Amino acid sequence: MAASVFYPPAPARFAAPSVFLGGAIDQGRALDWQKRVIEDLADLDIEILNPRRPDWDASWDQSDDNPKFVEQVQWELEGIERCTVVLMVLTKDSVAPISLLELGLRSQIGNMLVVCEPGYWRRGNVIQVCCRYNLTCYEHLDQGLLALREQLAKAVT
Repeated sequence: MAASVFYPPAPARFAAPSVFLGGAIDQGRALDWQKRVIEDLADLDIEILNPRRPDWDASWDQSDDNPKFVEQVQWELEGIERCTVVLMVLTKDSVAPISLLELGLRSQIGNMLVVCEPGYWRRGNVIQVCCRYNLTCYEHLDQGLLALREQLAKAVT
């Protein structure tokens, strides 16, 4: 039993419980919290979708004229829509504007776990969205990982 990790543009199978790692990347400048999550969940029979692709090129034009950019965004949207759980992590050292957009898109669905560190520049907004849609907002990644393991364990059985 081991987790399978998918990066864009590779399509996930969605054959097992799955988690989308939404949250801070900031063009590669944000802390690589995704690596820690992948390591922590490696023993589970799940699929992990990590949008922090190893071959990302920050010089890519972020427009609908750029096929690489469109491919990335479409991969992320499909993953967020189809995953069993979305883990949204907003670190204090990030801005993560696209993550805020994704939080808004999926907060009403209920399959989202949110980690928003103290010091995140829009923490108040994030907490209000979580309160509005009955999502728990964890302050630290450790807390979010415990909740994620519990939620994935329910999905496996």
